[in-house]
Amino acid sequence: MGIAVFYHLTRSPPLDTLATILPRALAAGWRVMLRGTDPAALDRLDLALWTMTEDSFLPHGLQGGAQDADQPVLLGTGPISNGANTLVLLDKADTTPAEAAPLDRIWVLFDAADETAMTTARALWIKLTTAGQHAQYWSEESGRWQMKTEKNAPAKD
Repeated sequence: MGIAVFYHLTRSPPLDTLATILPRALAAGWRVMLRGTDPAALDRLDLALWTMTEDSFLPHGLQGGAQDADQPVLLGTGPISNGANTLVLLDKADTTPAEAAPLDRIWVLFDAADETAMTTARALWIKLTTAGQHAQYWSEESGRWQMKTEKNAPAKD
């Protein structure tokens, strides 16, 4: 069982956080499923990932194509279909403890300005930590990312 990292976005838009997370995940050899709830928002994200920076290429695709299983980063609303060992949740997307348990990392990005997103993230925190999932809550309200709390951390030797 890996870790679920909750990012409370108070200053940065999700794309800025993804611009940091996704290249690092790929550099670590991880495969990523990026799950949202709004197909139109995922289409916009798909375009943004192609043009994020002039000197970068982030291999990815939209779920529902013939090449889903081959995508190192797959954007979609459905189940993990690219063999991902990491999951990014946007736009109030959800997961279950059973889906989360075998994953190395889960990132939950939620906007401080969206009360529904905050409520959804709190409910997910409770659901995952009650099932024993290691979880951390990070906030950028001070101007830099700081871990505010952690639950179910593995024992240190």
